[in-house]
Amino acid sequence: MTAPLHETSAAESTTAVDDVPEGPAKVIQGRSPGQIAWTRLKRDKLALAGGAIVLFLVLVAIFAPVIVGLLGHPPDEFHEDQIDPLFGTPVGSWGGISSDFLFGVEPVNGRDVFSRIVYGARISLLVAFLAAVFAVLLGTVLGIIAGYFGGWIDAALSRVMDVMLAFPQLLFTIALVSVLPNELLGISGSGVRIGALVVVIGFFGWPYVGRIVRGQTLSLREREYVEAARSLGAGRLYILRRELLPNLVAPITVYATLMIPTNILTEAALSFLGAGVKPPTASWGQMLSTAIATYEADPLFMVIPGLAIFITVLAFNLFGDGVRDALDPKGSR
Repeated sequence: MTAPLHETSAAESTTAVDDVPEGPAKVIQGRSPGQIAWTRLKRDKLALAGGAIVLFLVLVAIFAPVIVGLLGHPPDEFHEDQIDPLFGTPVGSWGGISSDFLFGVEPVNGRDVFSRIVYGARISLLVAFLAAVFAVLLGTVLGIIAGYFGGWIDAALSRVMDVMLAFPQLLFTIALVSVLPNELLGISGSGVRIGALVVVIGFFGWPYVGRIVRGQTLSLREREYVEAARSLGAGRLYILRRELLPNLVAPITVYATLMIPTNILTEAALSFLGAGVKPPTASWGQMLSTAIATYEADPLFMVIPGLAIFITVLAFNLFGDGVRDALDPKGSR
């Protein structure tokens, strides 16, 4: 006799349940925004390659004396024996490249190009990083104040940003550096020029950061968590520091990584025009300016510093684009 249908179904269900293997339940763990961003960044091979080059350049700049001591010669040391006395060009082919001079020697004076490229990385990265930090700090403070308080404060700071963006930065920098004394505030020599470049480049760069921060703050100040903090009696300083600023870290970080290559190009342009560090301090832009007089006889002397600037700026741009995509909550990567 056939069993009732409901009894058969119940038996099959019991058997199916009994057949399920017992084991530890799988725990689903959430991921923080930082972990999600790092996962996205790891998928971007170009960004990782750019980051690796950036890290390599930073290490080269930090350990420049060690690297030059092992692979090169002092950057200010002349090697007249490597120069043709008749034409003033390096002895040998390819700009005098050899096992002793990895990138050749400079025409006329015979200084080691490799050593000057390594020490030039110090100047370019130092000016670019410090100017970016200065611009980010000033732009963040003024931008968040303008966006949160609004009213006449926002109007006044916005007009200041417009004036700063319209100001001829390059001409002003050249005019300022040309009248700087050789010693200022206990700093002498190229230190005065480096300090002036950092202040001027950073001062003219803060309006770009300020505009971004102001726009983001205008949006964030109307969010529910800000209204909740305000209704609970939180002060303005607390809201700015604890509610708004943490949510501005991502756009500020992205813009800072993209500002550094721009600062590198600005420093190289100013050094090329003679408004950068003073000789004999090495600078990539200064090397390009020197190479103009001898590029026909020794084109490699112009190519090497040009490639150094190109690779550095490209690496920072690739890494900055990757960071921007990784921190974008609406991104698909």
